[in-house]
Amino acid sequence: MTDSLGYRMKFGVIAPSTNTSVQPEFDDMRPVGVTNHFSRIVIPDDPVNSDEDFNELVMRIRGATMEAIDAVKTCDPGAMIMGMSAETFWDGKDRADTLKAQVEERAGMPVAMGSDACQAALSKFGNVKRIAVVTPYMPIGDEQVRKFFTDCGYEVVTVKGLKCKSPMLIAHETEQTLRDAIIEVNDPSVEAIVQAGTNLAMARVGAMAEFWLDKPVIAINTATYWHALRMNGIEDKVQGFGSLLSHY
Repeated sequence: MTDSLGYRMKFGVIAPSTNTSVQPEFDDMRPVGVTNHFSRIVIPDDPVNSDEDFNELVMRIRGATMEAIDAVKTCDPGAMIMGMSAETFWDGKDRADTLKAQVEERAGMPVAMGSDACQAALSKFGNVKRIAVVTPYMPIGDEQVRKFFTDCGYEVVTVKGLKCKSPMLIAHETEQTLRDAIIEVNDPSVEAIVQAGTNLAMARVGAMAEFWLDKPVIAINTATYWHALRMNGIEDKVQGFGSLLSHY
């Protein structure tokens, strides 16, 4: 029997319990016949005021990830999406590859994650080498993102970290704040702008910024969901989220 609503694909999605942006953004991008089924990585909404606090947050996410995978497997999804991003960049490209292998082994199915998705997205826009990045992170998180992209051969011109004060409060950043961050990191030498942090609701803002700046602005939720669709043979073009989903 085929699932009556997810007759093309059931995605199992894991995301932190504090995250209120990734689920609605993924659902807004969902083609007909594709369904998203969320399992929460349970963490407290503790204050984040320092690099030490941010590192502790990442370790808590890491410690609860496998339980969330086990939970969502019970709905028998066809593929999995990692709806969090800091952990997928942590310690650079080699660690990201190791993490993906570990998650795929536990899940027993293909896994799409943000760091891979950003690389795949950037490759669609030609020979992009100089990028700028916007994150909600503390400096320790920003450096992990910088290291990952440097490992992948990109020159990271600048990273703007918003230093959000708790994992839940990331979602409270306004579209105006995100717009201003994009403007701040942009300069003529930057060939593309990438946003990390799945609880920043950047999908709509990124699409608008891409149009006005006339360069790729890659929101991580858009890139990750696009990557999950394409790696599973779903080629539907979805409008309203920028050129990645509407053209590639």
